Amino acid sequence: MNILVVEDEKKLASFIRKGLEEHGFAVTVSHNGDDAFALLRVEPFDLVVLDIMLPGRDGLSILRSLRERKNTTPVILVTARTESNERVEGLNLGADDYLPKPFYMDELLARIQAILRRTSGEQLSLLRAGDLTVNLITREVTRGKEKIALPPREFSLLEYLMRSPGRVFTRSQILEHVWGYNFDPGTNLVDVCIQRLRSKIEAGEAGSLIEAVRGVGYRFRQPEGG
Repeated sequence: MNILVVEDEKKLASFIRKGLEEHGFAVTVSHNGDDAFALLRVEPFDLVVLDIMLPGRDGLSILRSLRERKNTTPVILVTARTESNERVEGLNLGADDYLPKPFYMDELLARIQAILRRTSGEQLSLLRAGDLTVNLITREVTRGKEKIALPPREFSLLEYLMRSPGRVFTRSQILEHVWGYNFDPGTNLVDVCIQRLRSKIEAGEAGSLIEAVRGVGYRFRQPEGG
């Protein structure tokens, strides 16, 4: 799931990005309100973590404009200011939650997961392929009745491939989406992670769900009837 973090304090923005990426989220960061609003007009996000005090458009102005345009993307407002009227105004404008600074990463994650549970129906929160099920909210993976524990990177890789069954992804595309690299570092990082993932989701099963396409990359194969 793709989250936009709008925060002008670069150290804090980096801290939030790292914490979210460690839990398997794809994260885009913007340090300016005008840039963030431009992004929100052209790119779909699953959730926005939005600071109120920003250079350019402030957070409340961004939120107001989003809701006026019938954009229902969930928004968590964050601010170091403590005025209750600002908090009330944000909620009245359509914010889904409000988090005062400073905050613990665990608290932000819990609020994000609670919002995603409220706003995502089962069709949006589950990926299925045959007897393999991936729950994007609880981050649980099961094959048949067996639960499969995946670390965040392997979970993100599986989600990325499963969202577009049959589509071939190059190693560079996978590196950019799952690891955040916009270049090929010349390692076998993708191949190693694919092999680990295969050993877990295909253990004891006939047929491969993740197929290598020689000279290109990998694709997820939707099982017949799945």
